[in-house]
Amino acid sequence: MTADTAKEADTTPAATPPWRPALAPPRRPPALAPAVHFRHDRVRDADLLVLPERVVVLRGTAGEILRLCDGIRDVDAIVADLAGRFPGAPVATEVPAFLGRLRREGWLR
Repeated sequence: MTADTAKEADTTPAATPPWRPALAPPRRPPALAPAVHFRHDRVRDADLLVLPERVVVLRGTAGEILRLCDGIRDVDAIVADLAGRFPGAPVATEVPAFLGRLRREGWLR
């Protein structure tokens, strides 16, 4: 690799937003997978993910994040919305990591 080629291939952290790994393929806006349903249990006052074989009780702001996963808003829009609602919270790093875990589980598409 020549010096010129190295300059062209350089993807410094300043060149990419902190929540997107360099050279990551573009993804469609997050939405729940077809077999996954989001519900609020009034008795427990808890948000739930209802899956084919189990129920996941969501804690903290997980429900707030998943309410925004409508298949229209991309991760940047979700982060911007939550950053406005929760100033000072590390949403730019934590929300994409959380959504990535849900994608790996197969709960988001």
